[in-house]
Amino acid sequence: MASQPPRVCVTGAGGFVASWLVKLLLSRGYSVHATVRDPNDPKNAFLKQLDGASENLKLFQADVLEYDTLTSAFAGCQGVFHPATPVIGDKLVDPEKEIMAPTVKGTRNVLEACSATNIQKLVVVSSAAAACLDPNWPEDRLKDETCWSDKQMCKEIESWYCLAKTEAEEMALEHGQENGLHLVTLLPGHVVGPLLQTAVISTSIKAFQYIIKGGPDTMNNKFWPLVHVHDVADALLLVYENAEPYQRYICALEQMDIKDMVVLLRSMFPSYDYVDKTVDVDYKLNFTADKLKKLGWKPRGLEETLADGLQFLEKAGLLREPCRLPYIYRMNAEE
Repeated sequence: MASQPPRVCVTGAGGFVASWLVKLLLSRGYSVHATVRDPNDPKNAFLKQLDGASENLKLFQADVLEYDTLTSAFAGCQGVFHPATPVIGDKLVDPEKEIMAPTVKGTRNVLEACSATNIQKLVVVSSAAAACLDPNWPEDRLKDETCWSDKQMCKEIESWYCLAKTEAEEMALEHGQENGLHLVTLLPGHVVGPLLQTAVISTSIKAFQYIIKGGPDTMNNKFWPLVHVHDVADALLLVYENAEPYQRYICALEQMDIKDMVVLLRSMFPSYDYVDKTVDVDYKLNFTADKLKKLGWKPRGLEETLADGLQFLEKAGLLREPCRLPYIYRMNAEE
């Protein structure tokens, strides 16, 4: 009798990173429980069309803010990946409701549901945002996994996404250690690359689109730790299968500020206007991913990552119309 494939659950499976992770897991012989808000929503139909989906993919209606829906999705799984993250609208009205609760309370529900269903391993997708705002970090030292964003600083500058990701990751690692759950966190940089579906465009893709198109909004000219979406999916499976528990892993390429990124992009694709309104800031998002590379991560290079991202936008027709910079990236965000 053939053995059953290993079964895992992926939260927010219709998302940018999550959908590529589902595709990768299916290709590696995993059976996948995928949580989505509405399995019958046409925007999620693409998941059912992935190779191996008819045999090894099951969609579950679930919301990270509704604990009972998670336990149903997790039942029978050996592991869980938690990439689900709030989608930031064009204007942030209520940070607590729009960012803090979905990120922090949602992660808490995932943790408790894992304990209730005897999950063996959990990989939480945090963010480089949880390791970028430390005012005491030496300027000449690349930020590594020992760096945590200062929560008071996050509050003072109203960087709610950084605060939410920091609080959620701290809570997750503490819960894992206290409850004996094999838990690992991955901290991706700014994710670019092709989308598996275009019904919903991720915030990171919209920001990259704006860098290429340009427009009326002003951006921070800061170092961006870029990473290809395929490399994030690879990293998630890598840490699930190989990492020791209670470890953090930064998942990003070499740093590049917006101005230098535009210079490189223009040298490869000269026909676009590109963003020309930037303001220098006094902090740099300068990371090292050496720890993940030592585990076996082999990411694509910077030029290939940028080219794949831009060429996808071209093919999808997303560079034909004017666009706005997502609210959380704007210097003039008070508009």
